[in-house]
Amino acid sequence: MRRPEWPTVALMIATYALWALATTWAAALWLPLSVVLAALAIAQHSSLSHEALHGHPFADARANAAAIWPALGLWVPYYRFRDTHLAHHRDALLTDPYDDPESNYLDPVVWARLPPVLKAALRFNNTLLGRLIIGPVIGMAVFLRADWRAIRAGDAGIRRAWALHGLAVLPVLAWIWAAPMPIWAYLMATYGAMSLLKIRTFLEHRAHERARGRSVVIEDRGPLALLFLNNNYHAVHHAHPQVPWYELPRVYARNRAHYLRRNDGYVYSGYGAIFRDYFLRAKDSVAHPLWPRP
Repeated sequence: MRRPEWPTVALMIATYALWALATTWAAALWLPLSVVLAALAIAQHSSLSHEALHGHPFADARANAAAIWPALGLWVPYYRFRDTHLAHHRDALLTDPYDDPESNYLDPVVWARLPPVLKAALRFNNTLLGRLIIGPVIGMAVFLRADWRAIRAGDAGIRRAWALHGLAVLPVLAWIWAAPMPIWAYLMATYGAMSLLKIRTFLEHRAHERARGRSVVIEDRGPLALLFLNNNYHAVHHAHPQVPWYELPRVYARNRAHYLRRNDGYVYSGYGAIFRDYFLRAKDSVAHPLWPRP
């Protein structure tokens, strides 16, 4: 039995405290401040949910699920996030348009059949500005459509995940109902949180012939790195998914040359460089450039 990882426990407590402050005191003081603080807390909670599904901060998976039980973000069931994300960690399938649940690429055949309006939207979504503005809508539409189809086909596991999610949403909605923050403002905060998280996922993976070359390293130690719990060292996380967030920079720094050789130099100096290069410019094509793979 390993001891609890106290940095993660402390951050969980701080995140819930910020969320409570945002939805009460800040909402009574100035609503725009409330929305911003709530969005930050919800995004941090999502990052902590990612830690939980990878076995942090406790040794027991049920304790980790309980620690992030309230569905602050409202829209994504924890157990669906867990299942799809762990499926995403099959590195041989990274960026696969069909078998990687987090891929933003499409089969070129599917892409060619899309109507022009949808193609234009997806091209815009491949810029960082587009990912911030319409990325949450596109991502949730794809996710909800797939889950609805699975439920209609009789997938009991997905149906159960959504039922449990309903129980996790209820206390959040009850809190907001009693708090001075209007529900419409809270919905804005949930959208803002999803937009913030799209910054993290924007360049996480690229199309590459070798699986080890598909995950990025962003050498950032600023506020976004904390918000994303150092998942910007994404190649390191994929190589060592059991390592807690606060150890990732040290693991990377100890053998930087190895990781950059391993991912074929897929590296950025920080999020500032990504905003500069891709805020208005698409990072790559929507159609997978290497599909079908041999």
